[in-house]
Amino acid sequence: MLEIEQYQIGGSNAREIAASAEAAIRHGRLATDTPLPTVRALAAALAVSPATVNSAYRVLRQRGLIIAEGRRGTRVAPRPALRAPQQPARVAPAAVERVRDLTIGLPDPALVPPVEPVLRRIDLEPKLGMSSLEGMDPDLLDVAAASYRADGIPVDAIGVVSGAFDGIERVLLAHLRPGDRVIIEDPAYTFVRDLLRALGLVEVPVQIDERGLLPEPLEAALGRGAQAMVVVPRAQNPLGAALDAERAAALRQVLEAHPDVLLVEDDHAGAVAGTDCATLLSPSTQRWAVIRSVSKVLHPDLRLALIAADETTIARVEGRQALGPRWVSHVIQAIVAELLRDPHFDAIAARARDAYTKRRQALLGALSDRGIAACGRSGLNVWVPVREEAPTVRALVDSGWLVMAGERFRIASPPGIRITIATLEDEAEMAEIAEVIAAVEHAGRARSAY
Repeated sequence: MLEIEQYQIGGSNAREIAASAEAAIRHGRLATDTPLPTVRALAAALAVSPATVNSAYRVLRQRGLIIAEGRRGTRVAPRPALRAPQQPARVAPAAVERVRDLTIGLPDPALVPPVEPVLRRIDLEPKLGMSSLEGMDPDLLDVAAASYRADGIPVDAIGVVSGAFDGIERVLLAHLRPGDRVIIEDPAYTFVRDLLRALGLVEVPVQIDERGLLPEPLEAALGRGAQAMVVVPRAQNPLGAALDAERAAALRQVLEAHPDVLLVEDDHAGAVAGTDCATLLSPSTQRWAVIRSVSKVLHPDLRLALIAADETTIARVEGRQALGPRWVSHVIQAIVAELLRDPHFDAIAARARDAYTKRRQALLGALSDRGIAACGRSGLNVWVPVREEAPTVRALVDSGWLVMAGERFRIASPPGIRITIATLEDEAEMAEIAEVIAAVEHAGRARSAY
């Protein structure tokens, strides 16, 4: 056996070696980002052929447990597709009690509609007597169709899934196979990258600015071959980008030459994003899905998302769904439908949208006043480009603010930090955060532009 720090990997064939490494990850002996030995080193230690170890590593890669990064070698995936011990937060114990957590991208509880009154209004008995629980709640279907139709999204086929990432995964699995290439934004939400790894798909990063994907890099990526793309049209996480009409038109023009590329739009923030809906769909798009979660608009624990898509995609998603969970809870569907149909919903959503917009703009203004350029056109986050992430994050923690370092989001884009503004109301607090960032950024040499 080859001892690697606090754990061991063993086995005499590819299956045993892969199972040994999986067990080490599952029990926490192999932490995320831990480097693994080279194929030749492990083969020599286990007295097996390099081909055997290579086969074991291939299995682990296809399962999303490890990643190979060229000269950086092979290491445990940042978020392996396996239930494993949670890594402790990197915050000094003495500071934990006084740190304000601005890393959790959930909505402000004060800005979501109350669920309890809705529960009292819903008659659940008819749901229990439905002849086919695998169907979609008719009321929810009507509300979903009206919402999509208002934004110019075709409504020929609509489905329901258990949240945005459940929807993204099901749509990708409906069309792709391990090894297929998927265009994503750079920087991108960490769960998107982790999901692609878990499915054995290859991420193809495309640079974005505050208005979304850049047309020329997208065209180049499509030219190199890609079977799909996942794009967030507004409230992009972490950059806070949002497509506008001009950028969307330019991107649609690029995509017209690639009508067979699967287009997945993750419109997770919907009515509270702070910008109008802009889609990349065009009449030439053959395979597509527009996914709308209710977690930011209604409640994070209502695990439900709507999908408008081409008929083939919906048929495949629902067919596979019928072989697993079979249906999304009709209790949750009824609650969501009632909340969205409530006469006060538009006012509640507008209040949340305006509050998030005010908080984003206030933090951006505080940063700008101190010479710090940042991004955040929409959504619940502000992205602050920095020279180095670690010193900025440490300084903010020392001052009582926990933010996300950008390393997990970035692929080829420059360093930055993500600040969630959902519950950040006090402008004095924003000024304090901006002062800390400015002190770090202005110390020493000048920072290059993003």
